[in-house]
Amino acid sequence: MTSPATHIDNPDVVLIGSGVMSANLGALLKRLDPTLRIQVYEAADELAYESSNGWNNAGTGHAGICEISYTPKPADGSPVKVQKVIDIFQEFEQSLQFWGHAVASGMIENPKEFINPVQHISFVHGDDQVAFLKSRYAGMSAHHFFAPMEFSTDPKKIGSWAPLLTEGRDPNVPIAATKMDGGTDVNFGVVSRKLLAWLDQQPDCAVAASNKVVGLEKRADGRWEIEVKNLKTGEAHKTRAKFVFVGAGGGSILLLQMAGLPEAKGLGGFPIGGNWLVCDTPEIVAKHQAKVYGQNLPEAPTMAVPHLDTRILDGKKTLLFGPFAAWTTRFLHRTGSRADLIRSIKPHNLMTLLKIGATNFPLTRYLIQQGTQSMAGRMRVLRIFYPNAQEKDWKLIDGGIRVQAIKKTDGEAGIVHFGTEVLTSADKSMSALLGASPGASVSVNIVMEVIKTSFPHLLAGEAGKQRVEAIIPTYGTDYRKPENAARFDELMTIARRQLKLI
Repeated sequence: MTSPATHIDNPDVVLIGSGVMSANLGALLKRLDPTLRIQVYEAADELAYESSNGWNNAGTGHAGICEISYTPKPADGSPVKVQKVIDIFQEFEQSLQFWGHAVASGMIENPKEFINPVQHISFVHGDDQVAFLKSRYAGMSAHHFFAPMEFSTDPKKIGSWAPLLTEGRDPNVPIAATKMDGGTDVNFGVVSRKLLAWLDQQPDCAVAASNKVVGLEKRADGRWEIEVKNLKTGEAHKTRAKFVFVGAGGGSILLLQMAGLPEAKGLGGFPIGGNWLVCDTPEIVAKHQAKVYGQNLPEAPTMAVPHLDTRILDGKKTLLFGPFAAWTTRFLHRTGSRADLIRSIKPHNLMTLLKIGATNFPLTRYLIQQGTQSMAGRMRVLRIFYPNAQEKDWKLIDGGIRVQAIKKTDGEAGIVHFGTEVLTSADKSMSALLGASPGASVSVNIVMEVIKTSFPHLLAGEAGKQRVEAIIPTYGTDYRKPENAARFDELMTIARRQLKLI
């Protein structure tokens, strides 16, 4: 879907960018308050085709099931800590609950076009990692969220879950895997476009593609003045809004600098490109029905943990492996410029970026190695998962760009964080999404925090509680507690039936 370039004058809310965050925020705000006037601007000709595009992310419904990086191995040999995956599982459930409501209420249709059931597997090899995964399994399976999880060190059993993992593997190397059948494959671009199509049809709402925000200025009356340029006609116009959400992916940092937001002082950007190996050979694709996550290299960012994934994209099942990182200076794949990184360097963030560069030689070396890696080198990595992989069955494709925000505190510590967070102005009139994946999976949880911060009246009192629970039934209750397990299972089942996952 490509939205017509439509505008409403001086809306209450302007959303910059048409990705999964803006789509969920816009739809939720309109459901919570149908009187809100909402405008979405997207610089590209099509909606949700940057990081939310199905080919530009792993599509993993990140529920903490298989992502080993969420449960790092303790250096002291103590049991693996699993609280983070418990938290993430509950947060992802809010996304499923809202999308299920959107289907049941007629906001969107045909959920199989954006979400499908796929088992989630963690896979390791070597004695040390087998012991680690066993400890991880013990901690996770003790919680009711992960009670159905299975663990095995038996190659035959693991092969019955995912044959590609064991065919041709050295029987002398110990392996282990965990599996849960409740995982998902999500096309975040499709669900974003469905939600935006609904929003575009609502009274006093508009979605404008091919329209780039070229000016952001705070007025004396507290409103934001936004200058927008139509990239097809060259025409520009100005509008005003009470609240602005910057959900422009890698473009967020340049927009925050344009706005002169004090909270963005010292903020820099670190872009990383990505590539996938893709297999469409029918007999190979048919054998694999799982998302399999493994161990990452010590110098690699957490978002570069290798995984072998079943994907359903454009109505077709395929296999992806990666990601492989690549050096880039662009902040956006479609509408970005090679000068983006240079343009983002300002006096207030120069020292932060220099400190990060000086203290992260392993990361720099990793990016150079990845960017210059041959196809044969990539195939060697793939064969850690799929020993019988043949180069003729795989091709390399572009996997988009991620820009990690680097803060002053990161520079002082000499570290690069690869998480997702929201920056909000002191007066709560502007919020911006920063960071890399997997924020898309917990997008509903993230934007509900934006609503709680900048639109607290929508959630206030008993009326607000009832309003939001009608849209996200699990919101506001801590279902991590054992006493809430039975009710959580009921709500999970309802959402999954609405989404045709069961």
